[in-house]
Amino acid sequence: MKKGYLIIAFIVLTSCNYFDVKKTSSEAILNEELKTFNWSEVDEYPTFAICEKETTKEGKKACFQNTLTQAITKNIQTDTIVVSQNLNDTLIIKFQISEKGKMSIQDFKVDSITLSEIPNIKKLVNASLDSLPQIYPAIKRGQQVKTAFTLPIVIQAN
Repeated sequence: MKKGYLIIAFIVLTSCNYFDVKKTSSEAILNEELKTFNWSEVDEYPTFAICEKETTKEGKKACFQNTLTQAITKNIQTDTIVVSQNLNDTLIIKFQISEKGKMSIQDFKVDSITLSEIPNIKKLVNASLDSLPQIYPAIKRGQQVKTAFTLPIVIQAN
């Protein structure tokens, strides 16, 4: 019987380590959460009011891009542009949309031939941004966030 008490006492004394609770700091929890966070994806893309009828994330993204492309194309087409040679170029426009829904152009890449044929192309694109409807910013984990994206626009003139 003494051996039984001795074995039970030994087990109880050595098993105390199993009951220790390790405290985790809030910084450690935050660092673990940040490791699982995908910074390059948003839960909802920026959108216009007319894109709200779309139900999927990709559908809203496509609607936003199409609406933006159509607005820029429409504004460029309303201006009478005379060129001396055929153009077939792609404008690469890098946009940024703030967490308040304000759009700004970060970078504008255009071929030198297109720029010499249509010197006011940047002004036309900027003017088309002023006529856009209200933009609702992107959402990440329930918060409005700043986003940046690149939009190619094809310019063809004969």
